[in-house]
Amino acid sequence: MQTTRRTLLAGAAAAGAGMLIRRPARAAEKTIVIGMQNDRTGPTQIVGNILGPATHHYIELINKNGGLDGYHIDAPETDTQYQVPPAIEEYEHAKQMDAVSIMLYGTPQTEALAPRLDTDHIPGTCPGFGPASASNGAKFPYVFPIAANYWSQGAAAVHYVKQQLGNSLHGKKIAFLFYDNPAGREPLPILHKLKEMEGFELREYGVPPPGIDCSAQALQIAGQYRPDFVISHVFGRATSVSIKALKGVGFPLSKVVGFVWASSEADIMAAGGWADCQGYNTMQFAGVGDEYPVIQQIKAMFKEQGKPVPDIMNSTVFYNRGLLQGALHIEAIRLALHAGGGKRPDGADVKKGFESITDFSLGGLVPPLHITASDHEGGGWVQIYQVSGTKLEKKTPWFHGYRDVVEQMIATAA
Repeated sequence: MQTTRRTLLAGAAAAGAGMLIRRPARAAEKTIVIGMQNDRTGPTQIVGNILGPATHHYIELINKNGGLDGYHIDAPETDTQYQVPPAIEEYEHAKQMDAVSIMLYGTPQTEALAPRLDTDHIPGTCPGFGPASASNGAKFPYVFPIAANYWSQGAAAVHYVKQQLGNSLHGKKIAFLFYDNPAGREPLPILHKLKEMEGFELREYGVPPPGIDCSAQALQIAGQYRPDFVISHVFGRATSVSIKALKGVGFPLSKVVGFVWASSEADIMAAGGWADCQGYNTMQFAGVGDEYPVIQQIKAMFKEQGKPVPDIMNSTVFYNRGLLQGALHIEAIRLALHAGGGKRPDGADVKKGFESITDFSLGGLVPPLHITASDHEGGGWVQIYQVSGTKLEKKTPWFHGYRDVVEQMIATAA
């Protein structure tokens, strides 16, 4: 069976992190199931092989401490390889297991599954990806971005570039380097809107999948267009490829800001290491580093079990986002359980749980999220970090850009 094959692939990939990925036939009486999609072997495995184990670690920590009101949390994972058909197959299987929520993976997959989530009353999360219009809870009641969507990221990038260029963009030139698929093209509406508002020139450079070469785009950017700044929205292998290509043609990386999926330590190392990436600006919707209490609790858990701390915990960008993903599902289920007096919740209950999340920051690892029935994004907050020495150094506090413009676009989007 194809699903089993992908699950076994995921299990093999997770073994190094000490995690066993299980797929029960159906939720037991005192078990609550969360469906989990990931990419362990596809084009964005550089993300999935860190993010997925982090989510499992967080859930393991919760179960170690008694679960939720006596309920054990189970999150069986399937490697969808960043493809739509296996994502649909996994969703249907999770539904058969009475999953109360789904961790989605990928914008094309989210777009394909959004109608099913609404029909089946199962909330699905797409933190930092997916269609930006899904932030409108009235129109997409069961889709939850729960982090800055691509329109918010685009607005934040323009806001940051404006600050770097003397608080005026009039007559400036910005290049938009993007992965040429639905996710990569998603920010274009907000960029076009802000271009008209701020009076800057915008030129677009698409990188065709699988993103293993963008030397032509780098040459066009640096040699022909010569922009004042580059906004980069690539992901997977394309991130390191683009950093090396821009550096190779002499474009200063301090004049590049990467969206959230072009922003990890793993990307920096794949691009040649810290020394080769000095000045590169990265956008984050979760904190970077390991100083957060929850991370110390997970390290202590491994030590108590006599296990070494997994190396992937050093890749804090994607690891911390995996913690965010798991923590928000757990928080929504916790709120649903409390609202229902301890009764096992269903998807509709967990939806209301997500919409009751207020000032949730996970000890400072995430911005103070406030999710409502109308706003499933939580504010669109990001931070900018910059490669400095051998680390990502925080350059800004939590902020969002052109929030009124983003909110208006979300409200009127089809």
